Formats: sequence, C-alpha cells, structure tokens
Amino acid sequence: MLRIENAVYKISDYRVFNIESLTLNSGSSLACIGCNGSGKSVFVKAIAGELPLLSGIIVNQFKSIARISFEQLQKLIDDEWKRNNTDMLSEGEHDTGLTTSLIIQQVHSNESLCQQLAQQFGISELLSRRFKYLSTGETRKALICRTLMVKPDLLILDEPFDGLDVQSRENLSQILAELVKQGITIILVLNRFNDIPPFIENIGLLADCQLLKMGKKDTILKGETIQQLVNLENLPEISLPEADESPIELADHLDRIILNNGYVYYDDKAVINGLTWQVKAHQNWQIIGPNGAGKSTLLSLITGDHPQGYSNDLTLFGRKRGSGETIWDIKRHIGYVSSSFHLDYRVSTSVKNVLLSGYFDSIGVYRTASDKQNKLADKWLQLLGLHSQVNKPFQSLSWGQQRLVLIARALVKHPTLLILDEPLQGLDYLNRELVKRWIDCLIVDGRTQLLFVSHHAEDAPKCITHRLTFVPTTDVNYQYQVEEIN
Repeated sequence: MLRIENAVYKISDYRVFNIESLTLNSGSSLACIGCNGSGKSVFVKAIAGELPLLSGIIVNQFKSIARISFEQLQKLIDDEWKRNNTDMLSEGEHDTGLTTSLIIQQVHSNESLCQQLAQQFGISELLSRRFKYLSTGETRKALICRTLMVKPDLLILDEPFDGLDVQSRENLSQILAELVKQGITIILVLNRFNDIPPFIENIGLLADCQLLKMGKKDTILKGETIQQLVNLENLPEISLPEADESPIELADHLDRIILNNGYVYYDDKAVINGLTWQVKAHQNWQIIGPNGAGKSTLLSLITGDHPQGYSNDLTLFGRKRGSGETIWDIKRHIGYVSSSFHLDYRVSTSVKNVLLSGYFDSIGVYRTASDKQNKLADKWLQLLGLHSQVNKPFQSLSWGQQRLVLIARALVKHPTLLILDEPLQGLDYLNRELVKRWIDCLIVDGRTQLLFVSHHAEDAPKCITHRLTFVPTTDVNYQYQVEEIN
C-alpha cells in the first residue's frame, strides 16, 4: 500500500507540488491526466520518491518502485550515441553501441526473462540490433522490457503509449492489464483521454502542480470539466506571426521530392527497400506504418541528416542530392520536428533562443538575430502562452511545453516543406487541437507543404491530400502504397 496525506514536495526554490490525499493498494490502477505544465512528470517523481518531501505523511509498503519516462529514454539514447559520437564510422572502426538485449539486461541480467519479454512486446528480432538504431516506438518497447526485468510491485509509466502504433498500444494495454491481475500496481500519466486503457479503475486530474481530483474512472469521466475538454471542438480564430522574410517560392512545375528505387541499409538489412515516391507542388502527405517500418528513416533522407542520402537517386527542391548542394541549401527549405530532434535539443539556452534558432536551422543560436526576428519570436511566445518564460532555460519547461516550442520553431520561417514526425507526442488535448489549427492555418495561408507522421489517425490535420502507407508483407521488408485523399 501507498498512502499520502497533505504532502508538499519541493520542485525548486519557488515551486512545490501538493497531494492532499492519495491511497493505492496492491493490484490497483490509476491514470492521471493534466494539461501541459500541470505537473504530470513532477507527480510521477513524487510518487517514486524522487522529490524532497517538505511536509505531510507518507506510508509506503511497496518494495520495488519503477518509473518510465521520456527523460530516461533520452539518457539511454544519449549514452549510446556517445559511445562513438558519430553515425558514420571510419573504415575499421568498431561500433561500440550496446545491443537491445544488453540494454534490456543492463540493470538485471536474465537471458530467459529478456527473451520472454521481448516476445511479449514483439521485438525478439531486435535483440541483436544496436539500441541506438531503433525507431522511437521500438526504443519505447525496449525501455518497458528493461523496467519489467526488475519485477516491480509498483510500476509508473509516463506517457507509455506515445510513439507506439495502434497494434502496439493494444498489446501494451493487454500486458499492463495482466500485470494488474498479478498484483502489480500500475500508475499511468497520460495526455489523451482515449489512451485510458479499459483495465484502469481510478482517474486523477492534475492542475497547477497539485492532484486536483481523484476517483473512480466512470465518476471522473462523467464530470463536467472532463466533458468540456473531451467535447471541445471550436478554438478561437488564430493567425500566425509572419515570416521574417519572404518565404522561398518554388515553381509549381518543380517536384519537391523525387525518390527513385530508394534503399537504406542497417547491418545488411534493408530498412527502406525499393521505394519510389514523388511529392508535387501543393501536396500534403500523411505517412503511416508500424513501428520500425522506416518512416523516420525516410524523413531523415529528406532533411539531409542521413548519410545514405548521397547513395540514393534523390532530388530535393529541384536539385539532385550530391550535385554540390550543402546541408544548409536543403535545410533552408525545411521546418522539422521529431522525437529524436527533441532528444537532440540538449544545448543550454533560453526558450526564446530555441525559437530564434528556427530562423537559422541550428540547434542553439550562434549569430545575432535581427530586430524583426526578435519581435516575431516574442509574438510566437505570446501565442504559446510562454511570454513570461522568455528568458528561462528551455530544459526547465515541461516536456509538453518543450514540444510546443519546438513545433513553433519549425513554423517560424514559414518553410517550403514542414516535416512533422509524431509532433503531438506529449501534448494534451487542447494543445493538440491548437497545433493542428496552426498547421492548417500555415498551409492555407502560405506556400508551405506538409509531411506528417503519426500513429494516431485523429492527429492528422485537415489539409492532408495524399497518403504513403508502409504495408508489412510476409517477407522481411515492406510494400509501399500511395493514395490520394478525397
């Protein structure tokens, strides 16, 4: 059992988190929901005993408490890339990155249990692959397996379904339900009401760094506040700040992307296998497929970040890849957000500088922004509701607030091509709807086109005109289906 009464936890010198009353028994389940900045991540740290207790009563009889979060995943990935500090090894240089099997067993070594968990989560074939080369969804599954290796009796999961495709979300929900039946207590922190699994018994609402309300699932979900959020369809009309200079215009007859018989290999395995694809002017694409299908790899070819882009027959914005263009010639056309980019944005800088870096296509700001760019950045921060945090460290924001800033960073220059890879991860309902409104506004008002990846069908903006689907086959690889959306 865990019982907390009138607890006040220290977040910083000026902020605290409050839990008036919370009781969890063995085998119970709780899902907590709150807006970005409400204190969801702080809540799980408090429950896990990772925050200083200033006052209150805590009775904790759990022997093993385990927590899974975005931050932990970031550290694992950071550590693995630091082993070589490059994805382009010199001839004869050995890739020292750990395999997925070793990552899962890093804390507790048990080969048979590792094999069993990997089979449950459908990642058995990934155990021998380097962990740093896995997709976002695959790393999430591996992290959950790693946590279950220690057999916790209280398991806390911060946004466990983000980055997982539909089948993987259902599979994880079934596994968690089985763990509850075995007597393990489960706490989920979620941004999506429709991510609440059927087995959940209790719901908690978080706001302003406190556990505002807690009760049985049916009672809480029928409450007036929840209904207003769930049924919210109309947001106020918005207009986006202008670009700092006239957006780059390409002639309509010029295809934005041409990929002929594209291939990408990892460890002699084809991640992309024979893909031919064209993106013409005024087309907005949704890219869908299972975890590990190669969606993010395809996007990295387009952004110029993948070294195998030079070995492919790839033409971007009218210029054939490898014809003398620089990485900056590519990036000046592109605004980009992904989970991996979020993990990479680790420089110590202010919230405003993160926004300003979007004008320069850099991580961090290394040259002086113009007066106009500074004024436009202030307008974006006002739109984000973060104008009071302009000079605060970017890393001091909640994960959801960081994601909002990075999305705005991708939009600031009104790019020719906006590439959004699972952009709405970590965002609550209101902010997801707000971002979708921004995207549609940018597409309608300007010359921007969209490539959009998400495992949630409801996340797709209204502007989508075409769809590229990665379809699993009976073979090792995938087939590719292209369709126009009516």
